[in-house]
Amino acid sequence: MQSIKDNTEGSLTEEQKQIIVGCLLGDGAMRIKTNALLEINHSVKQKVLVDWVYTHLHEFVGTAPKQRKGNGGRIAYRFTTRSLPVFTDFYKQFFFKKKKQIPTNLILSPLTLAVWFMDDGNKSRSSVYLNTQQFSLEEQKLLRAKLYEQWQIETTLNKDKHYFRIRIKTSSVNKFIGLIKPYLLQEFYYKLPL
Repeated sequence: MQSIKDNTEGSLTEEQKQIIVGCLLGDGAMRIKTNALLEINHSVKQKVLVDWVYTHLHEFVGTAPKQRKGNGGRIAYRFTTRSLPVFTDFYKQFFFKKKKQIPTNLILSPLTLAVWFMDDGNKSRSSVYLNTQQFSLEEQKLLRAKLYEQWQIETTLNKDKHYFRIRIKTSSVNKFIGLIKPYLLQEFYYKLPL
């Protein structure tokens, strides 16, 4: 039987799938022609996260992560996967008319939550935020429902300037941290409330 590692054109492991979902809930992007590709693109300050995601998906990537000058002097650090059928399935779930959306069958594993938090989470005093401003209010309500249905994590929507984002209620912060901490890279502990 062929192992997953040998099957670079075929299958993703469950761990890889959960990482991809976490990336797509955050800043992960996709493009498609015949098949889709995944782009992981962050500030160079997030290099450790990009490198970590790359180590888990490297067999699907042609070129290792590289620095690149972005808008306004920003230095980006990024990589893209090859265009493959395994990514097309994610594209069909997470994108509609080239716009990112939340799939109704979304599963939030602890690893997915940790990747999402490292990518797009932050703290404010005793609270934890997930920067979901890119999603519609309806999609944010769906995310809140998934967090409660799957993990009994209570959340609210807080206005951040012009947009809303998800705030994990103080009463659920310890539960959330307990779920993600086994998967959290130490470099991201600064995002946890004390």
